[in-house]
Amino acid sequence: MKIEAPVDGPWREATRLFMRNPSAIAGLVLLGFVLLVAIAGPWVMGADPFEIRAAPLTAPFSEEAILGTDYLGRDVLTTLVYGGRATLLVGAIAAILSVSIGITLGAMAGYYGGRVDAVLMRITEFFQVLPALLFAMVVVTLFSPSLVTITLAIGVVSWTGTARLTRAEFMKYRNLEFVRAERSIGASHARIIWQVILPNALPPLIVSATLAIGAAILFEAGLSFLGLGDPNQMSWGLMIGSNRQYIFSGWWAVAFPGAAIFVTVLGVSLIGDGLNDSLNPKLRER
Repeated sequence: MKIEAPVDGPWREATRLFMRNPSAIAGLVLLGFVLLVAIAGPWVMGADPFEIRAAPLTAPFSEEAILGTDYLGRDVLTTLVYGGRATLLVGAIAAILSVSIGITLGAMAGYYGGRVDAVLMRITEFFQVLPALLFAMVVVTLFSPSLVTITLAIGVVSWTGTARLTRAEFMKYRNLEFVRAERSIGASHARIIWQVILPNALPPLIVSATLAIGAAILFEAGLSFLGLGDPNQMSWGLMIGSNRQYIFSGWWAVAFPGAAIFVTVLGVSLIGDGLNDSLNPKLRER
């Protein structure tokens, strides 16, 4: 008979506490609204975000465009709705890539220790001291700006924090009784890492993954603001970057996508804080 640590009880309690957290619920509402608009909005509107709809820099609440137009005359509302898809997609996939790399390397370092830990931590420190934005700019420039290269660049430069967190969690669990019991009955290292220790180490990693989404969205916006966004895919960052020269004469073309990024990152952060409060045993005791 194989012995595993119980994980169902704490998860149920964490879910209950999360649903009783007003800030976490507010984050869910904000993020849910953004996702609903980004997913369903393009189907409802059925317009081309790159289409010239009116005179350049038409003010908001006009007959031609509710939220005004940008410096080319494109409808800000349409570009805002369509841009949400690309921005959220980049944020989610980059966060998944970042967390996957971090968990894999951190789990191996924390579980095996010794030389494996030393080598993997030196690699982690190398990436940690690199200027993340500068390195991402070099990667995107070398392979031409596109959603794929931007996503890969963000994922490759932002995994170090998750790796260190995972390493610490695995070092805490690797010598506990239920892990030693698995070793005593001949369980493989892969089973112990992925099926025994990882489920019990997930709470802080889930919080880290949630916050990584917001960080990736801001990272994409920063790259697009610097002119390294995908010119063929509308995104909130591209909207801000392409209209930054007209911020005084056409503030709405920058303010509305900026507000969308703010609301999205705020929602993700509130959810992350709620998860931290509900999954942290010390905070649950309070």
